[in-house]
Amino acid sequence: MGETHAGLVVWDVDGTLIPADLRWLRRAVASTYGLEESAVVFPTSRVHGYTDESIVIDTAIASGVTEEVAEKGFSRYPDVLMDVMSNGEAELARDQAAYPGAARTITALAEHGFVQTALTGNLRVSAEFKLSVAGLDTHLDLDIGAFGSDARDRFDLPAFVADRFRARFGYPLDPARTVIIGDAPNDIATARHAGFGVVAVAHRLTSEELSEHSPDAIVDRLEPDAVLQAIRVAMGSINSR
Repeated sequence: MGETHAGLVVWDVDGTLIPADLRWLRRAVASTYGLEESAVVFPTSRVHGYTDESIVIDTAIASGVTEEVAEKGFSRYPDVLMDVMSNGEAELARDQAAYPGAARTITALAEHGFVQTALTGNLRVSAEFKLSVAGLDTHLDLDIGAFGSDARDRFDLPAFVADRFRARFGYPLDPARTVIIGDAPNDIATARHAGFGVVAVAHRLTSEELSEHSPDAIVDRLEPDAVLQAIRVAMGSINSR
């Protein structure tokens, strides 16, 4: 990483910066596939930490839609989702406000010289919308991020970050100075797959539950000093492997 950067911090969105809420997926899936909202059934294990495309198609199938129709129907989903979220903007702002400390932590990391972006299963348009409504987009360079609209498999997303980082800065991304911050086991697995460091936030799972997946560090909440220290621990852990 260039001398002007302290490192790259890659944020998950739902469950990490803002509370996770499946209402938008539920409404958009129902509208996309002509279902009643009450008939939408989420798969039991492939929701949190996965991409929107995989969640939507699996949900449609679990809700009684054939695999062929589920696959073909996804092309309509992004536009439907944005209509749903735009119509519910006030609801989004009220019920998915940023976690306490999120804005202060992002600002503090920027002041310490970290480049920051997002890696999320959200489609880019919905990630941008959520972050904007929550007031968290000021210091995030989303042009070097990766989103559920880039690939169906979350493990494929770090490569997009690496490619976009190199295009932006003119030199390769250094995995040893790159840290994902997330809240789900699949965030940890994605970081490990990419060779990045990982800090887990105990927003939905307890610290004990997260520790079973061996992140480099765990924080109980988004408090700037604690997150900064955890990032340094994660970078030190990568360099000691």
